[in-house]
Formats: sequence, structure tokens, C-alpha cells
Amino acid sequence: MALELRHLRYLIAVADHGSFTRAAEELRISQPTLSQQVRQLERTVGAQLLDRTGRAVRLTDAGATYVRYARGALRDLAAAERAVTDLADLSRGHLRLALTPTFTAYLVGPLTAALHADHPGITVEVRETAQDRIEAGLLADDHDLGLAFDRAHLPGIAAAPLFTETLGLVMAADGTGDRPPAGEPLPVWDLAGRRLALLSGDFATRGHVDAYLSAQGVRPDVAVEANSVQALTEIVRRTPLATVLPDAVTDDHPHLRPVPLDPAIPPRTVVLLRRESAYESPAARAFTGLLRRLVDARGYRPAQALSSR
Repeated sequence: MALELRHLRYLIAVADHGSFTRAAEELRISQPTLSQQVRQLERTVGAQLLDRTGRAVRLTDAGATYVRYARGALRDLAAAERAVTDLADLSRGHLRLALTPTFTAYLVGPLTAALHADHPGITVEVRETAQDRIEAGLLADDHDLGLAFDRAHLPGIAAAPLFTETLGLVMAADGTGDRPPAGEPLPVWDLAGRRLALLSGDFATRGHVDAYLSAQGVRPDVAVEANSVQALTEIVRRTPLATVLPDAVTDDHPHLRPVPLDPAIPPRTVVLLRRESAYESPAARAFTGLLRRLVDARGYRPAQALSSR
């Protein structure tokens, strides 16, 4: 029997689901057909790839080894197809971008606008998710690029520094109440007497802010928690509440203003992530160039040295 790509996909589906029934449903083929195709693959390989004796179907040792290489082969073939369909003149192409949530508030809009203006034939798929999932998605070839923060990255992930993100208090520009003159830092202990609206605890930014406040001995009065940066900016704009967010969030919000804190919140190094040795499409190269130009044009602080690996 000649090996075909469908045999690899069938085996991987059964391995992922641990069941011929569920795999057949996902593949939209009959269970007998799926079982027959996998047995044909086993005869071609000359080894039993699946253990069918238990309640769940499991990979044998040979099957686990085979699936690992099969996943890599399918990933490389998908990259080859993209390389053929992406044209070097950027008249068409596709970019799969993943990022942590706070970047949607100040980077995604300007970047996609610039990319569309320069290369309207490029389509963009944006995924907002946690950094762990970004890196796993890059390794699985689900994303082309990722925007996140410097830390100890997964093996196989390359991180290029972009800029240093500073955080501080964000308030309504025309609101009332006690506030320092523009540009003057606010002592952190002042936050103990202010009502705040903060991101919910599932955001990495909230954890960063909580750690800072705890180190300063400040227990904030949190009046509102939200799982959306956009919700926070609307709340702060229309109420006396303040929030703690990246200063850059105020770039395109004339109704908001940043207020630095004293001592300052520890900054974070923003990095562009990719899978090492992955195919870099013309669309990804164009996006990377636009990103670096935008960072320079907006005057974001240069990136700090990356942490040791």
C-alpha cells in the first residue's frame, strides 16, 4: 500500500481522541473505514501502532515514535504550502498572530491598520490568549508570530526584544479629584485611599500589579474587576475610578492620562516570539518591519537585556 497523508492524519486523530468512534466523527468518515485505514498503515510500517485492548485506544511505543514524526511531517508540509502560496511581492498572504491581552489595547489596531494600508492583500488572524498557549501554539505551527513578555521560554522558542513596557496609574484626563500635576509621580501609598478598577486575576498583568502593591505594603480598594482592558478604559473614562495599566494604553485615548507611581512599577520587556528555524513568510517579515517602525515612531523605551536562559 502506498502511504498517503490521510493515513497520518487518521492515526493522529485516533491518538488524540483515544477512540476510533470520536476520531471518525471528527474526520467525518465511518468507523470501519477509519479502522481499516489505520490497519493498512500498520501493515505498511510493519509495526503495531495502537493498543486496542483497553477501554481507550492508546499508542504503543512504536506508535508514539511514529506519531511524533508524523506531526512534524504534516507541520512541515503545511509550511511548504504557505511558502508556495505566499507571494514575495506581498500582493497576497496570510499572517497568524497570537498575543497576550493587554496588547490589544494599544498595538493591534495601529499595526493592522499599517499592514492593511501597505499590503491590503494580506489577511490577518489574531488570537488573544495566555503566553503559555502562545508558545505552545508556535511550536505546533498554529501561529506565525507571538507578542508577549520576556521570561524563561519553552525550548524551541526564539524571542527578539522589542521595547520596555512601563506601567502606572491611568485616570480620566478631565476627571475630578485629587491628582498630581501632569508628569509628576504619585506616591504609591496614595493608592490605599483610592478606589480602583483592575483587571481580573486571570491576567498576567494583574499578577504583576498585585506583586508590586504587596511589596510596597499597599492593600488597594478594588471597586471593579474586569476581564477586558477595553472595559476598564471605559469605566475609568466615565467614573472617578483609576486603574493600573501599561502607560501606552493612553496613546490613542485622549480621555485618559497616565500617572507614574513612586516607586515605579517594575517594567516588562516586550518580545516578538517565533518558532526557531520556522519558515518566515513575506507577510511575517512585513509585519515585523512595521512593528519595529511603530515602536520607534511612538518612542517606546528600548528593550532591556533579555533574561538568561
